Amino acid sequence: MTTLHQLRCFLVSLEHGSFTAAAAELGFAQPSVSEQVRLLEDSMQTTLFRRVGRGLLPTEAAHALRPHAERALRAVDDAAQAVASVRDVVSGTIRLGMFGTARLYLGAGLIADVLAAHPQVRLELVGQNSNEVLEQLRRGVLEAAIIALPIVDAGLAVRPILRDEVVYVSAHPDRLARPITPSDLAAAELVLSEASWGNEDSTRRQLARAVQSVGGTLRPKVDVEDIETALEVASLGLADTITARGVLAALGERLSPKLGWVPLRPKLYDEFGVVHRRGAELSKAASVVLSLAVARMRSAKF
Repeated sequence: MTTLHQLRCFLVSLEHGSFTAAAAELGFAQPSVSEQVRLLEDSMQTTLFRRVGRGLLPTEAAHALRPHAERALRAVDDAAQAVASVRDVVSGTIRLGMFGTARLYLGAGLIADVLAAHPQVRLELVGQNSNEVLEQLRRGVLEAAIIALPIVDAGLAVRPILRDEVVYVSAHPDRLARPITPSDLAAAELVLSEASWGNEDSTRRQLARAVQSVGGTLRPKVDVEDIETALEVASLGLADTITARGVLAALGERLSPKLGWVPLRPKLYDEFGVVHRRGAELSKAASVVLSLAVARMRSAKF
């Protein structure tokens, strides 16, 4: 059976008129090249070269074969380029898991970044809470995600990308005169977001531990699902809330001017990272979206 390797050895030998010169160009031993041409002659049941001293004299059969051999190799090269062009184009559906407030850190900007660079894609950014996204990662529903840390799971690879300070927010200036301690938190009337997740939420877990360290229990007066609602309640002076500085910066002019903030003592931080199954090679599509998301998050100013 004729092979592409045989045709390549034949064409280079034809061009140079010598097995030795052909072997030097192809990077093979001379006997290997001459053997490939012999096998080609056997499969064609004809003689392609007459040996004249150390050179080669092509036969009429060689001249007849040449254009067909060139077309065969060119077709293979064209096929490789076609496959490469498909491989290099990011297309199809990209589904990426995100932490609950990612909309405030990334917003429509990430979507604009992705679609500007890769207009062929269909983009899905999913997740209401990092715990929900983590379960989808473990089940293999998602290839990768950016979610809140820490994560204790040997089956997942984690790359931290951003740390954002958690602060105390209130519409009452007298409550913002100094940093807020765990004892203050234990006594405060709070409105907290992530009602469905409660103390499974990473920020709430930190707050609960801080309050427990002074013998108290974190028991918010009001539970809501999203941080925007919590901040609206706080702006009415009905309860104070806790959120990250990045959230306040992202809301900007949408944030009530009645609200102010002070740090916690000791300081607390929300930390976010890229997470995927350990040992899994990310698709190019996922890698592209992750790199754009990471760049946008790291460029945030707060």
